Amino acid sequence: MSSPLAERLQRLTDYLPPELEPELSGRLTRMVGLTLECVGCPMVVGDRCLIQGQGGGTVEAEVVGFEDDRVYLMPLTAIEGLRPGARVVPLSVASRVPVGPELLGRVINGTGDPLDGHGPLRAEAQVALAGAIINPLHRAPVRQSMDVGIRAINALMTVGQGQRLGLFAGSGVGKSMLLGMMTRFTDADVTVVGLIGERGREVKEFIEDILGEEGLSRSVVVASPADDSPLMRLRAAMLTTRIAEYFRDQGKRVLLLMDSLTRYAQAQREIALAVGEPPATKGYPPSVFAKLPQLVERTGNGKPGGGSITAFYTVLTEGDDQQDPIADAARAILDGHIVLSRRLAEEGHYPAIDVEASVSRVMPQVTDPAHFANAQRFKQVYARYQQARDLISVGAYVKGSDPETDYAIDHIDNMRAFLRQNLAESAPLTTSVEQLGAVVPDIKPARGGKTE
Repeated sequence: MSSPLAERLQRLTDYLPPELEPELSGRLTRMVGLTLECVGCPMVVGDRCLIQGQGGGTVEAEVVGFEDDRVYLMPLTAIEGLRPGARVVPLSVASRVPVGPELLGRVINGTGDPLDGHGPLRAEAQVALAGAIINPLHRAPVRQSMDVGIRAINALMTVGQGQRLGLFAGSGVGKSMLLGMMTRFTDADVTVVGLIGERGREVKEFIEDILGEEGLSRSVVVASPADDSPLMRLRAAMLTTRIAEYFRDQGKRVLLLMDSLTRYAQAQREIALAVGEPPATKGYPPSVFAKLPQLVERTGNGKPGGGSITAFYTVLTEGDDQQDPIADAARAILDGHIVLSRRLAEEGHYPAIDVEASVSRVMPQVTDPAHFANAQRFKQVYARYQQARDLISVGAYVKGSDPETDYAIDHIDNMRAFLRQNLAESAPLTTSVEQLGAVVPDIKPARGGKTE
């Protein structure tokens, strides 16, 4: 065994005292799908172990459940050489992952091993995979804006430092492109990207074509493609969050981009169903809906005067169904949602953000009254045009019938141009706000941030 993974697994076995190894080891009794059953090994849920296969190989696994004296295991690595009665050796060390500035510019997998071929990681520290829970009353409130470099988001659904948003989209509407633009144009100190359950081809293309050298230089990418085991995909999402927590604890402003939260939920569904948990909503067991807030709530602001994690989670809407159970659950636990429209994408309108369906719940706290009033007015005028769009397109609308609709028709071209943005074009927050004021120049702010 000479591969980096094999060497790491061999090092892990060193944590087990040799005199205890025979007494604590168990044996493999059953394998169904990806679920392994072990007896004679005293372990608790979350413990890791090594299964000795034929030819000297080992498979790393984690305890995901139990029944009587049987322990259910889920492999982290490929299952090779396993046989009935294979020896199972528990690992007495807690799961620890590498963190530190040395991770910037690197691409790693769910166990912290490098995927980019740039040599081993020399991280300054090893920390537990599960971060400490912050008392919600000890968190700093969301009061400062975060520049993400996207004009429509900066101006119309301004993001606050420490906010958690969902990016709701079907397949092929440009969510990966939008994430790549944020990574390159944001003013955050560090960007942590989690590619969970994506196709292997898309992982490479995202890193080389969308992220680019500039974006990668101040980013950490954790990739777990679709052919990884569900437990590995689950760990990759947790590792992405843990790395972001580390940089937040160092006082950094972190932008976390996870693509996607849906794949994380699907990985947990595979694990839960494999160990016998009954399905509930559209095939999703209850544990899935318990895991989502546990992951999301780890992000956000730290203590006052400390760092922050501003998080974007992509949520795949199957068939563009916004009432998908994962989409509905994510919308309830996040601080806002940005919806990408397939109709806009088909019209060549990028980024395909549906400004009517999108909202930032913290925007009133991070913007001044004039900016908020202009954003509200923009949405009102844009919505008025959409309401009359069919009549206008067939020539059934007579100009002068409604002053608001006339105003919308006169300004719609400028509004559409404002919402479009090229992939290489950066739109800083201050510039976006100024351009918004130019699109709706005749609006004066009133008390409470509302329009007159």
